[in-house]
Amino acid sequence: METAISFRVTGRVQGVGFRVFVKETGQQLGLVGWAKNESDGSVIGLVEGDHGLLVEFIKQVKIGNRWSSVKGLEEYPQRVSGDFQGFEIRY
Repeated sequence: METAISFRVTGRVQGVGFRVFVKETGQQLGLVGWAKNESDGSVIGLVEGDHGLLVEFIKQVKIGNRWSSVKGLEEYPQRVSGDFQGFEIRY
């Protein structure tokens, strides 16, 4: 079943390759969407795809990469748009 969520990750998630990690994690799972740094130091994004794969995506993002330190992850259900061809980093 196709699902979509928006997310906001807090902690040490900027300047540590976290958006690239999020993008690569999404791509490896066959998901689509985007990730972007926010001025408050968080990373936000949107991801779409199979529900089970989204659960795995969130699990991996909560762990982060070796340089990050994830303190919190909020997720919000969204409507699937079907607008994305891949996973991108937004600026």
